[in-house]
Amino acid sequence: MKIHKFGWIYGVTGLFVATAVAASAALQPVAQNQSFKNELQAALDRGFAWLKNNQNTNGSWSQPELPALTALPLMALKGDPAGKYGANEPEWVARAYRFLLSNVKPDGGIYHTNYATYNTALGMMALLAANNPRYEPAIRAARRFLVGLQTDFGEPGKLDTPLDGGIGYGTKYKHSDMGNTLAALEACYYSRHLVQDKDPNEKDLNYAAAIHFLQNCQNLPSHNKQEWVSDDPRDLGGFVYYPGHSMAGSRTNPATGKVSLRSYGSISYAGLLSYIYARLDKSDPRVKAVLDWLRNNYTLSENPGMGPEGLYFYYHTMSKALSIAGVDVLETGGGEKVEWRRQLAMKLLNAQKPDGSWVNESNRWMEKDPVLVTCYALLSLEHIWRGL
Repeated sequence: MKIHKFGWIYGVTGLFVATAVAASAALQPVAQNQSFKNELQAALDRGFAWLKNNQNTNGSWSQPELPALTALPLMALKGDPAGKYGANEPEWVARAYRFLLSNVKPDGGIYHTNYATYNTALGMMALLAANNPRYEPAIRAARRFLVGLQTDFGEPGKLDTPLDGGIGYGTKYKHSDMGNTLAALEACYYSRHLVQDKDPNEKDLNYAAAIHFLQNCQNLPSHNKQEWVSDDPRDLGGFVYYPGHSMAGSRTNPATGKVSLRSYGSISYAGLLSYIYARLDKSDPRVKAVLDWLRNNYTLSENPGMGPEGLYFYYHTMSKALSIAGVDVLETGGGEKVEWRRQLAMKLLNAQKPDGSWVNESNRWMEKDPVLVTCYALLSLEHIWRGL
């Protein structure tokens, strides 16, 4: 276990998997924990076999024009608790890395044509997961590319618009949003040793600016003064997709007529993760507020505020955020103490298809793509396994 200098508890496996040492392990007999971990490993193995059987001949998965859909399987494979895909990786895994590297652009980005931020960030995470010194030049170039995408829409050097400090898609759509900002912050967080240890003069993200953007996506009137911000207890502390827009829509106060944006689950976990990656102390009221919203809205039956839409991304961000935040037992708004790891693990085990894959019935955010959803599930189970 390591204690982050900002107070966060975290561990790093393969340079990219952030987990917490689980205090809840003491609550269960060792044999029972090991038995459950064996069940999870069996589900992981079925998922890995499905990935192997559904790889494209060029080494990619799903849509080759989206290299992120090849990066995610590589991240899952490298995170295997049994270590079967580590340094002595099989040829089909090596082929996937060759495909990923074939997408490196002269500007350092790792993408085909669109979604440059998302593809580059996940590509970096897959390269970091390999723990291979040969990939360091590509990682460093990709990091510089991401740092260069941080937005400053108003007067240069001043945080004078709500979108300043965030990161957008990096190509056609340049406005900042929570999804791309999370992806970039995560990749920069796990590659920070390249700046700290190798070249301290290399330009890094402006983390104060990133926090400025993040708080402008949070329903917290004490820190966010925009007109759309909700003080409704159902929204307080949660996040929206970008300033002025929530995928969960809005609600109208019947007494005042004020229209406010609704917080929702997956992007609120993304907000917590982003605050962590931006190095905001866990005692900060913005962090406490989003944790309170997540406790009050804990459920595994849906993505709160979105129903089945983005459900597996919700599971994925939940497992990462609660792990790195060191939350072993989650106390809900109703006072129930929830062993979320076991509950989420059982949800995922029961949802796995006989062929080893997972898929969402809702196609929002591509979640009918079994490669994407299978990777979300595998990565979630790996976080859970390490916390047991």
